[in-house]
Amino acid sequence: MFLKHRKSGDLIEVVEVSELVDPFQNGVTGRFHSGEELQDAELFNKGELIFPSGEELPRCWVDPHYRDS
Repeated sequence: MFLKHRKSGDLIEVVEVSELVDPFQNGVTGRFHSGEELQDAELFNKGELIFPSGEELPRCWVDPHYRDS
């Protein structure tokens, strides 16, 4: 799955999708998808990531208390 890095606008390839959908994880393992060489994986804060369309990540992926009113 690819997401966009909010600050740079570059695409991030998410390595561990399970980290992305877990609301108790603040970060996700991914790598910048740019250039011809495979980049090293690093940890990205979910707050820095959006969908390539510009939409925010679903609240149930980032807030463990999304069901609380």
